[in-house]
Amino acid sequence: MPIVNRIADFHAELTGWRRHIHANPELGFEEFETADFVAERLAEMGLEIHRGLGGTGVVATIKGNGGDGPAIGLRADMDALPIQEKGTPEHRSKNDGKMHACGHDGHTTMLLGAAKYLAETRNFAGTVHLIFQPAEEGKGGGKKMIEDGLFKLFPVDEVYGMHNRPEMPVGSFGVSAGPVMAARDNWEISISGRGAHAAMPHQGVDPVVVGANIVMALQTITSRNTDPAEALVISATQFHAGDAFNVIPDEIVLRGTCRVLNPEIQATLPERIKRVADGIAATYGATAELNYMTGYPATVNTPKEAEFSASICAEVAGAAGTVDLDLPPSMGAEDFSYMLQEKPGAYIWCGNGDTAGLHHPEYDFNDEALTVGASYWSRLVEARLAKSA
Repeated sequence: MPIVNRIADFHAELTGWRRHIHANPELGFEEFETADFVAERLAEMGLEIHRGLGGTGVVATIKGNGGDGPAIGLRADMDALPIQEKGTPEHRSKNDGKMHACGHDGHTTMLLGAAKYLAETRNFAGTVHLIFQPAEEGKGGGKKMIEDGLFKLFPVDEVYGMHNRPEMPVGSFGVSAGPVMAARDNWEISISGRGAHAAMPHQGVDPVVVGANIVMALQTITSRNTDPAEALVISATQFHAGDAFNVIPDEIVLRGTCRVLNPEIQATLPERIKRVADGIAATYGATAELNYMTGYPATVNTPKEAEFSASICAEVAGAAGTVDLDLPPSMGAEDFSYMLQEKPGAYIWCGNGDTAGLHHPEYDFNDEALTVGASYWSRLVEARLAKSA
């Protein structure tokens, strides 16, 4: 694969950076040491740095030596997950209950690698803003950076993101136009019945039975009330009920998540879930209260930018790699979606090889992918901001 030679030269340095970040994971909005490390590396490159957007965000700006031109943004996420690492690499997490189980250590390092190369060469016309974002894992750090003025302080014409993908070979990519990741909402249903002795259920209103029926009935929203061609997942993931073997409780709580690609369907879900919960609760003489929490929107690539990204992926992959243009959308969620609501752009997948899956306690980012990702970022900048002949 045609990795940029200069980036290949400092692969060992990138590996050291990535393993340092991996060993010192921090959760969303707590990436203080990580942000310091990123800012120190960028300062060593002589770059203009801005800190504080989204709390712990870091933005660096590189101007090309080819004169005026467009401005683009490249984004990497920095936060870790609240997972206890079970793998045993020398660089395993030093912070109990926290680990980089999604490869954000690799994403940050790949963008640092591109920064190092682009700061040295500046072989482009225009401006690139390197966005190191906090709190992607469920806390909306991308949205917070935007609210803090990201695109007002650092105007861009387009914005690009990238995520590693286990089981996709290193050196290969996936990219497509349209939805690439789902919207993610959470919900909580509180069910009130009337407690009773478990030996005398007729004297109460059993909220456990009500909850069990609601869990099953929610599946019909997908299977019987939604076009089969549309992607929708409604999962009940928590069922909290009672404390004793022989007591029917007064109340229970159900919690879960919805994943959907179509925003029109997303908008209907609160009413549809409420109708199911209220109807079943009323049937048994109980009551249900829904708290529906709208989360990340779907991540949607714009066609022109997706096609352009695919061309760069093909260049970096070369004959040895592949570019999958037909990957089905992931039903996972990603807060880069907020940036794509503001600006055209594309979010791609970069192969991580034969590793444990994302969010698995034995996951580790594949260091062989570091130069691949850094080369992709660098070639994207040089091609998109090409100098005039």
